[in-house]
Amino acid sequence: MKQIETIVSRANPKIRDAAALLGARARKETGLFLVEGARLCADAAQFGAQVQTVFITPDAAKTYPRQFETVSSAAKAVYYITDAVAEKLSDTASSQNFFCVLRRSRADVKPDPSRFYVLTDRVQNPDNLGALARSAEAFGAAGMVVCGGCDPYAPKALRASMGALLRFPVERAESAADALEAFRTLGMPVYAAVLHKDAKDVRRISSRGGGVLVIGNEGSGAGEDVIAKCTDLVIIPMAGRAESLNAAAAGAVLLWELVGKYASPNE
Repeated sequence: MKQIETIVSRANPKIRDAAALLGARARKETGLFLVEGARLCADAAQFGAQVQTVFITPDAAKTYPRQFETVSSAAKAVYYITDAVAEKLSDTASSQNFFCVLRRSRADVKPDPSRFYVLTDRVQNPDNLGALARSAEAFGAAGMVVCGGCDPYAPKALRASMGALLRFPVERAESAADALEAFRTLGMPVYAAVLHKDAKDVRRISSRGGGVLVIGNEGSGAGEDVIAKCTDLVIIPMAGRAESLNAAAAGAVLLWELVGKYASPNE
């Protein structure tokens, strides 16, 4: 392996630019995002992400040799950094001192009437968005359309997804109502999770084919224009005093009922 340059200054322009990607504005302006952690970085490289730069401490390179080899082989540039520099890039309380800068790729979700998808309408919490992606992947969904709300490339969302946001198709769209048209034109059922007197018990829904599950904003739910595009309103029946679950928990339950329990483990 060729000699790797070491960056020791937190004021280094490469470090400043990478640290700026912790903010949504820099991610939007540059089309780049920062990933932290050996597993997430390796997942990104293994699943074809465009790895621009790797920043890693020498100790981390020794601790995670397999992941370092995977990511560095795919990267355009690799730099060793000090612990102090790693602190500037980190968004976690206990960092692995392993980072990579990735370029966003265009990921169009191509509707297939035989597959299931998740569409989020203005979900604000990155932990919820990441957990939804993790559940969607685990239960066999083919992709996710993120409409408004938080950035799926935010560090917290990426960590909560455990790599799912890097492994399967995730498309961004401005309007959830408009995005649903691509599914509706194929005759696919669209299910909206709502607290509504006319909503159906999700356990009574038969959904062995494809479809779309809409998860709305944590406070206000799916917009009225979005609900108008849905074919079925569904609800999770509850005991006790709780009226609802948070977006991530509700999404996991609904995905299990609508697609997960019918999916083959070998799919």
